[in-house]
Amino acid sequence: MRGEPSCPKCGGRVRAPGLFADSWQCDVHGAVYPLQPVIPPSVEALGVVVHRAQVPVWMPWPLPVGWLFTGAGCAGDDRSGGRATAVACSGPGPLGGIGELVLVAEELGVGLGARYAGIDGPDPGPYIDVEKPPQAKVLAAGRPTPLWHVSGTPDDRAVFAGEALGLWLWAVVWPEQSGLLMYDELVLTDLRDAGAEMDLLPCGALSPRLLEP
Repeated sequence: MRGEPSCPKCGGRVRAPGLFADSWQCDVHGAVYPLQPVIPPSVEALGVVVHRAQVPVWMPWPLPVGWLFTGAGCAGDDRSGGRATAVACSGPGPLGGIGELVLVAEELGVGLGARYAGIDGPDPGPYIDVEKPPQAKVLAAGRPTPLWHVSGTPDDRAVFAGEALGLWLWAVVWPEQSGLLMYDELVLTDLRDAGAEMDLLPCGALSPRLLEP
């Protein structure tokens, strides 16, 4: 587990703002919002992400039966706040085995969702066909939200993307067949608006998908 910020787009090392640049810099991607080190899942760790976030922190709530919260991360620093958030959950897959879900909310161009999706980013626009009907729908902060299947992703995952509250929403599911989960109209809550119910969140072990998508 890395103990230092990294590039949200590639996971590479980043340089802190200094004499010659007022933003975090990746040698490959230039100015970026740094992805903060992922820490083991707990209500307290999630609270840190929620407190920093300038974008939604999406969580399926209630969680599907048997599912657990398995980690969260954010891209941004103390000055910028969190400009992208990622929340991981895992549990019984619709067709057996273990399914894993990472939900990403981000501003245009951050590139964290594309990294988890396994595509060249930073945004899903070129990889979704909004001229066609959406392949999935979720209820995000009480609003019906269409999601389109993202093309060009690795075979081991299913990826959907759309727009919620004016920002990108990505849903990345492993293994690919667990993408069936997205056809059940998941209810997503922005944890920035959650109250004491967050204290009841069941936590599991840290998802390796957050570290190495």
